[in-house]
Amino acid sequence: MNIQHIGSSFNDFLVEEDLLESVTALALKRVVVWQIEQEMASQRITKTTLAKKMNVNISEINELLNVNTTSLTLITLVSAATVLGKSIRMELVEESS
Repeated sequence: MNIQHIGSSFNDFLVEEDLLESVTALALKRVVVWQIEQEMASQRITKTTLAKKMNVNISEINELLNVNTTSLTLITLVSAATVLGKSIRMELVEESS
């Protein structure tokens, strides 16, 4: 089957539909949650233990690990990383075409 390419790119579609920022944020959140969950499993740390070590309620951990929401404070993210013996690295980069 030969499918003809219509339009510029998927990113262009997301921009046209005003979805690029929310889709990007959701994808980033899913990656971060996956990494945190992998590290928690590796260290055998439960959500309850993580909450205690971070001095937060379990509801904050549930929000942190909820892949369907992009609400996340940097302090929560940094705190979780620190408890897991990790650090956070963020940077602005040029957009790819």
